Amino acid sequence: MSDELNTLSATEIATGVAAGTFTAEEVTMACLDHIAGREDVVGAWEFVDPELALAQARVVDAAPEKGVMAGVPVGVKDIIDTHDMPTGMGSPIYDGHRPPADASCVAQMRAAGAVILGKTVTCEFAGLTPRKTANPHDPARTPGGSSSGSAAAVADHMLPVAFGTQTGGSVLRPSSYCGIIGYKPSFDTFSLTGVYPAAESLDTLGLHARKLEDIELASSALLMRPHALVPDSQRPPVVGLCKTTMWDAAQPESREAVENAAAAMKAAGAQVRDFELPEEFDWLGELRGIINGRERAVVMADEWARNRDGLSDQLQKTIQDGLDTDHRDYVDAMYLMETCRARTTQAFEGCDVLLTPAVDGEAPVGLDETGSPRFQALWTMLHTPTITLPTHTGPNGLPIGIQLVAPYRADRSLMAISRWTLEACA
Repeated sequence: MSDELNTLSATEIATGVAAGTFTAEEVTMACLDHIAGREDVVGAWEFVDPELALAQARVVDAAPEKGVMAGVPVGVKDIIDTHDMPTGMGSPIYDGHRPPADASCVAQMRAAGAVILGKTVTCEFAGLTPRKTANPHDPARTPGGSSSGSAAAVADHMLPVAFGTQTGGSVLRPSSYCGIIGYKPSFDTFSLTGVYPAAESLDTLGLHARKLEDIELASSALLMRPHALVPDSQRPPVVGLCKTTMWDAAQPESREAVENAAAAMKAAGAQVRDFELPEEFDWLGELRGIINGRERAVVMADEWARNRDGLSDQLQKTIQDGLDTDHRDYVDAMYLMETCRARTTQAFEGCDVLLTPAVDGEAPVGLDETGSPRFQALWTMLHTPTITLPTHTGPNGLPIGIQLVAPYRADRSLMAISRWTLEACA
């Protein structure tokens, strides 16, 4: 059994540790052993200290009250502060950087009984410049980014759940490429205190997991609410099939995944209707570049002034574009984005959820890029909760996720419909 503990879900681990079926130390050791055998291939970790992880597990085992995340190993994206581990931002500028305190999300996980297993690889400053991580299904392909290490580690059974962040598509894209569930909640659901910012009007803390119930478990710890199972959908949902104007840019496998999911949902009783966003929503993709560049330039003013040579060419260009953007153009872009955001709930037109592509297609070959964020970034800008579900595979046998989008703050409904959708598409 101990050899298989790393394959258990977070929910199974927490239940087993609380019941005394096995210990947090045994679970942690199983994960560490698996990492030792696979890390040279996957490259998911920036920092792992086995003794530190095992010491945390022993504290959990000795505690009379175990907590909702009892003994669950959690991975932390390396832009999120940890008081006892380096936080390197995926950049040589922060090599060896030791924050004095945990980020709120890390502290909440510790308080709930989780074991902070280590720091997962991030693209440079949670941007587009990748580091060493490979896709666990095919090491010649990207795992996506910027939460590359978190998604790859969960997919490879190195641990059951990990933190990611999303400013464009950094939770959903790597989750789709790696064949797991990626959840980006409604904007401002989880605290970002202690998380290095990218574009503060867009940044959202999210979760990677293999099981939907683990998203609920981790969310309960982060929101300090009583844990409950994923809710049942009270009826088959009304689904808007939202191809967006980017539909023709998707690979056939991504379009087929969405269309096949729509057919399966309809066969299971859902009302499926074609759905088009208002015309002004088509401009959001262009506006994101303006907003992201301008806010990056503000956030990284110190790095730009004192350590510019330590930044990648790609990130330097993003910051320079932001510096070159007229403030009035930034304000106009923000105004249109906020106008679209204000219209979003009305724009759902009675649909409970929208079904839309998660990614362009299978994970691209090569590790120099992380794929396109266009199918995720639209919804990030609208602050809506989104999730990618690993329902399909492409022509090379690699995962293809679908994306479900719910109205702002309808996260619990999204969870219920996601559970219903997984059953419909099984």
